[in-house]
Amino acid sequence: MKFFWIIPFFLLQDTEAFLMKNAKVKRCLQASQMDENLLLEDCNPESDFQNWSWQGDFLMNHGTQSCLSVVVADRVQTSHCRSVGNMHWDCSDLLLSPLGSSQGYLVANRKGVALNNVRGLKAQWHDVADRSVCEEKAAKADEAGYFLAALTSTQMYDRTEVNATLALGIDQEELEELLWFFRTEDPSAWNYSVLALSFVAMILGLLLLAINIVRNRKRKIHEYREMVQTAQQAELQAKQALMYSPGELRKQEPMLQEQRSGGVMVQWKDGTITSLYTGSTEDAI
Repeated sequence: MKFFWIIPFFLLQDTEAFLMKNAKVKRCLQASQMDENLLLEDCNPESDFQNWSWQGDFLMNHGTQSCLSVVVADRVQTSHCRSVGNMHWDCSDLLLSPLGSSQGYLVANRKGVALNNVRGLKAQWHDVADRSVCEEKAAKADEAGYFLAALTSTQMYDRTEVNATLALGIDQEELEELLWFFRTEDPSAWNYSVLALSFVAMILGLLLLAINIVRNRKRKIHEYREMVQTAQQAELQAKQALMYSPGELRKQEPMLQEQRSGGVMVQWKDGTITSLYTGSTEDAI
C-alpha cells in the first residue's frame, strides 16, 4: 500500500492549497468572482476563492485559476497566468514582494491589498495554522526537490542531508525501496524477453489449434463410419425378413393343406399311409 500515495503525490503536488491570512487585520485574501480585484474577507477554508497555491514563483487562486500579479504601480490584482504583468513573487524575511522589483511588499489596507515598504504586521501573511506563506513555498520546494532526487538517482542519500521522514512522511528504508522500484536502467533485455515469450505463446497457441482441428476431424469421421455401419445393419435385417420367395411359399402350401386335410397321418405295417377321420371329414362336408 505504500506505493499508492505516489500517484496522488504527482497529481496534487502543485495543488496544495492554503489561506493567505493577514496578521494585522485577521482576514484572508480573496479573489473577486466578478472582476480581477482582491478582497479581504473572513477566513473560510471551504471557499475556493480564498485558496491559493504556489506554482513555482506564481501564486494561483483556485477559484478563478488566475495568478496574483502587479499590473501598474502599486496595484495588485489577479490576472490570467502567463499574461503580461509581474506575477513572480519572492520572499524576503518572510514578506512577499514582486520578484526583481523594489516596489515594496504585499500589505493589507482599507481597500484590499497593495504594495508598500511597510514591514510590520500588515505585510505578514499566514495560513490558518499561523505558518508563513513563505514557509509554504520553501517547504514545497524542498519536498519537490527531495522527491525528484529520489526518483532520478540510484545513489544512497545520507540521513543528515535528506530527512525523508519529514519531507515525504516515510522512513529511510521505504525510501530505499522506492529508489529500487523507480530505478532507471536499460529496458532492452526485458523487451527482448517479452518479445520471445510472446513468440513462444503464439507458437503454442497455433499448435493447440492444429491438435484441436485434427481431433475434431477424427471424431467426425468416426461418427460417420458408425452411422454407415448402423445403416448397413438395418438394411441386412430388412433383407433377412424377406428371405422366402413367392415360389417356395407356393410349394409349402400343398403340404400344409395335406396336413390340415386329414388332421392325423398314420403309416401302417404294409407301408401305406392314410389319414385318420378322412371319412368323417368328407361326411361332414
